[in-house]
Amino acid sequence: MASYPLSHLILLLLPVFAFYFNHITAKHAHTTTSIHHHHHKNNHLKAKSNNRLEQAYIALQAWKRVIYSDPFNFTSNWNGLSVCNYTGIYCTQHPNDTTTQVVAGVDLNHGDMAGFLPNELGLLTDLALLHLNSNRFCGILPKTMSNLTQLFELDISNNRFVGPFPYVLLSLPSLKYLDIRFNEFEGILPPQLFNKNLDAIFLNNNRFTSVIPSNLGTSTASVVVFANNRLGGCLPPSIAKFANTLEELLLINTSITGCLPTEVGFLYKLKVLDVSFNQIVGSIPYSIAGLAHLELLNLGHNMMSGIVPEGICVLPSLNNFTFSYNFFCEEEGICTNLTSKGIVFDDRRNCLPEKPFQRSKRECDAVEKQPVDCFEHICGIKSNTTSAVTFHHIPLPSTSPP
Repeated sequence: MASYPLSHLILLLLPVFAFYFNHITAKHAHTTTSIHHHHHKNNHLKAKSNNRLEQAYIALQAWKRVIYSDPFNFTSNWNGLSVCNYTGIYCTQHPNDTTTQVVAGVDLNHGDMAGFLPNELGLLTDLALLHLNSNRFCGILPKTMSNLTQLFELDISNNRFVGPFPYVLLSLPSLKYLDIRFNEFEGILPPQLFNKNLDAIFLNNNRFTSVIPSNLGTSTASVVVFANNRLGGCLPPSIAKFANTLEELLLINTSITGCLPTEVGFLYKLKVLDVSFNQIVGSIPYSIAGLAHLELLNLGHNMMSGIVPEGICVLPSLNNFTFSYNFFCEEEGICTNLTSKGIVFDDRRNCLPEKPFQRSKRECDAVEKQPVDCFEHICGIKSNTTSAVTFHHIPLPSTSPP
């Protein structure tokens, strides 16, 4: 993941309360700048007692009591009723009452704080943005978060939250941006997640298991990151339904098997496709040659074989193509010299004649004797039998994913 920083994927929101009721205006830019600006713009407004700020005071004081470590003193000024002056707390005018201030954002990113989220968090009913990235919060998410009906963006990544997927998040009607990566969530991914009107879904580096839900393609997201989980199964053909929105799909090290479905080539907006460090077999679907916007394609560290088609190597936007640690036996046309096109590529550890750093003849012969026909297999199962096909007769490289 270090090669592909995810900071450019974060959504740019309208000033705080605009994103209560409007759609995203520009994707993949950091949100904190806009909410900070709005906070300082309204900071001069005279604070006045109102029920919403009183409820926020109760919530924040309860939260402060269960923050057991605060090395950067984020909460040192969380005292008194003027919650809009608390570090990391951002207020703005209520959209229906410009004389009333409400807490619209909490940004405690990189605070290295330890504690948990109290039930009183559900009192912050005007919250549109909750950023808790890079702390040591633990435990499970409180069910009272279902009260955060205005929550638009949630980032609880890089913490120590545990338990099954937090189903309470499925009840949030305004949520567009979900980032729960780098935690300890486990178990199955609920199919309902992909029925929600989300724009970005970051699930990577947890302990999710089972399979990728078959309704994956019903999502409206432009960015989906599953990397470093143990989902298994195949990439479902229903992914074709993702065509109108999906721009980036990262499935690094998710234990995917079977062939890449032809339907991947239907994702005409796709810019990034990374399925490296899996157990994918078969050939490269030629349909990928139709992805005119594709900039990065990483097929590395799988068990794919056959020909690297020239149609992919001449894609107009392609600038990075990795297919190392597979069993490809031929590169068509310009694919033999991608450097001439200025494309960064890696073709090591394949079965390419006269290319350096390739596999041994023994390894290549073993695959050649047991070719995989993706038209005769459906998700690793032969269409004319009920027995599973064994694809793992050759050990995968010991190299670990990034």
